[in-house]
Amino acid sequence: MNTRNRHAHGQRWHAALAAAAVGTITLGVGGAAANAAPPAEASAPAPAVVPAATTPDDELGAHPYMGWSSYSMQVYAGNGSKWITADQIIAQSDAMHEKLQSAGYEYINIDAAWNDGVDEYGRPVPSATLYPDGLQAVIDHIHGNGQKVGLYAIPGISPQVYEADLPIYGAPDCSTGDIVKQPIQKADYWGIGYRIDFSNPCAQAYVDSIADMFGEWGIDFLKFDSVTPGSGIGDLSLDARDDVAAWAQALERNGIWFELSWALDIRYADYWAEHAQGWRVDWDVECYCEGVSLTTWQNIARLFPRAADWWRYAGPDRGWNDLDSLNVGNGKMDGLTRDERRTATTLWAVSAAPMYVGNDMTQLDEYGIQLLTNPEVVAVNQAGRPAHPVSTGSQRQTWYAVNPDGSVTVAVFNLGQTDADMKVSFADIGLEGSAKVRDLWAQKKLGTFDGEFVAKDVPIHGTRLFTFTPAEGATVTLNDDDARLSYDGVWSRNGGEESAAASQTLTVSVFDSSQGGSSPGTGSSNVLAINDDDSAIVYHGTWGHSTGRGLGDHDDDVHYSEADGSAFEYSFVGAGIDWVTETHESQGDAEVYLDGVLVDTVSTYLDPSQGRGVQQVVYSARDLPNGSHTIRVVKKSGQFMLLDRLDVVQESLIDVDHVAFDRAAPADATVHVLRDPGELVGVYLDGAALKAGTDYTVEDDTVTFGATYLSALAEGDTALEFRFRGDLRDDVHWTADDGAAVELGFSGTAISVTGPVGPDQGTLEVYLDGELVDTVDVHGDARLTQQPLFSRADLKEGEHTIRLVKASGEVLRVDAMTYTVR
Repeated sequence: MNTRNRHAHGQRWHAALAAAAVGTITLGVGGAAANAAPPAEASAPAPAVVPAATTPDDELGAHPYMGWSSYSMQVYAGNGSKWITADQIIAQSDAMHEKLQSAGYEYINIDAAWNDGVDEYGRPVPSATLYPDGLQAVIDHIHGNGQKVGLYAIPGISPQVYEADLPIYGAPDCSTGDIVKQPIQKADYWGIGYRIDFSNPCAQAYVDSIADMFGEWGIDFLKFDSVTPGSGIGDLSLDARDDVAAWAQALERNGIWFELSWALDIRYADYWAEHAQGWRVDWDVECYCEGVSLTTWQNIARLFPRAADWWRYAGPDRGWNDLDSLNVGNGKMDGLTRDERRTATTLWAVSAAPMYVGNDMTQLDEYGIQLLTNPEVVAVNQAGRPAHPVSTGSQRQTWYAVNPDGSVTVAVFNLGQTDADMKVSFADIGLEGSAKVRDLWAQKKLGTFDGEFVAKDVPIHGTRLFTFTPAEGATVTLNDDDARLSYDGVWSRNGGEESAAASQTLTVSVFDSSQGGSSPGTGSSNVLAINDDDSAIVYHGTWGHSTGRGLGDHDDDVHYSEADGSAFEYSFVGAGIDWVTETHESQGDAEVYLDGVLVDTVSTYLDPSQGRGVQQVVYSARDLPNGSHTIRVVKKSGQFMLLDRLDVVQESLIDVDHVAFDRAAPADATVHVLRDPGELVGVYLDGAALKAGTDYTVEDDTVTFGATYLSALAEGDTALEFRFRGDLRDDVHWTADDGAAVELGFSGTAISVTGPVGPDQGTLEVYLDGELVDTVDVHGDARLTQQPLFSRADLKEGEHTIRLVKASGEVLRVDAMTYTVR
């Protein structure tokens, strides 16, 4: 069933439920379909990031929850509200108790349509048809198995309950007719209920009355669906944040886990973390393939960029990024190959995402049980250290997370179309030296390796999962956004304060005027054309590659898709980007996202009378802050969407884009660098570094290429690449507040701090194990990156704490800390 049909299916389901007497309310589980919605893209990361601190194990939300949700089977069975009967739920509870509970699975979550009607106070009443002996009997059975039970709700209040004007339990002066926002507005994506006016204290009393009733029943979990901003709507035309705050307050006093859904807007990540234990980060994992499968590989693959966007916002004292149901327990039902099932499980585990099964647990196969109960994989998930990718610029990705003991959890994912050996560079994951490697899926040691490790024969859509444990004397480098660093005070990430590594091409035109030659012209070197077949462009969904069309395409080729929801994504460093494509009557609309934020919906349709547009710029952003960015374009309508090329506008790093060398009149050539020359890493030809001091010299901001070197170049154009250093991983944390601090606990014998200096920085105080040991001047005449700021190599073996405190200056930027393993 395609996306449009899924949406229609959801509307029909909701309409049928809403027609049932006064009995269907939206607030407090309105019988809405849990997730029937079209794809929704995540938005830009919120700027403020405070990495997680330690949370007591007994605190609600201390670890990602593990369990089961009914919704995948409700969709698969095709009868939605009829599948979640008492017999089915009891059977699932018993199956979990027998097969998964010993591994940590404990939640049995009943999704949409569990209720039928309301009581005299407008509170939901469980369906007598589904639960003839009462829902309480089912709850008691689940609790009797040592498990926890969850229910479902959406924002707002149903029109029927509003119009009935019922008294609110425990609030004698309040009624449901008084708490709807005027003029009436819809509260949820589907338009089932009315928005509640939480400026009226009676509204909170109504939510409290339902949450307290759930507490009396013994409910342990509530999924709250159609939460906006998110759930397909990010423009604040729907805004359920007041509902979220009210429910959070009511549920907290009852000890009930609060899970938000679906595809929440990442711009409000701190708000979700303040009020809930978990939140969905993308649309449904189900394929809506009734009776055929629960999900598809594509629905798994599209979660990788979402996990890459969201990883910083999860942790023990914040909450957890929810990737939806983990449907890997039954090969005949899942819709995934064995390798894909293990890849999905690995992604959930390393993302510290709640691991809840969507399968019929009475039908789990042996391989599925092995996947779901591997103790070392489950331990990675429960450790609560979300991994992040080294890069999302290819289909072969390495994800990692540094653990408190200095070990590194490493997952490699082959999202490509061929088997591959996948190399893990220690430098990419912050290690230097030797490390012991353990295969967590195989539960065996692989040996000690130095500098790199190669995972052999990773299959198509396959994975490997390891722990790298540094050997004595090895070093561990933590970037500023690593979860092990804790920040006190007001800090932000990037926001234009970062300096990204960058490069620019200089074209050297060699000719001989005595032979009639002349210097050929060249184009601007600060606009880089990226053809559609570039390996760094990541395609999601179903795409084809058409070559030799003869229609004037850039490099005579395009990529194309006919499937709504298909997308391409490209990460770049620069100050602007253009999407260049074809326009035609066969094409329609596309959504453009920059850094996760929906910035435009553009049309590539062209009236038939105008024929075909070739190499058309349909979207352009030329005013971005120079740095790292990601563009994502999603097909929304039309028969086709095409990509011809992307033009990346780079920061101008040198003052000219080409120089000429005449063999008949040889002379040195000079270029002036526009970034501080201290940031120049070197000049390269075909990836090989030229010899500084021989091939070229640097004095102040002038780079001079000697005539001897230039005369050895081939006649015609030669491209030389100027490379400039940036902050580690192109990001920093920064604060403007004196007294703001960042702290790291580590076990080692040496510690060093590297970071930027700049004209707007002042001093920072360094504390080791609580004692002030240095005041460091981080002021500089120019903004320079990765400068050595502090080091100590004489620490006693054992546990230590380093704390950096802003003492003066307009701003303090923090980049990296490195310690030596004892």
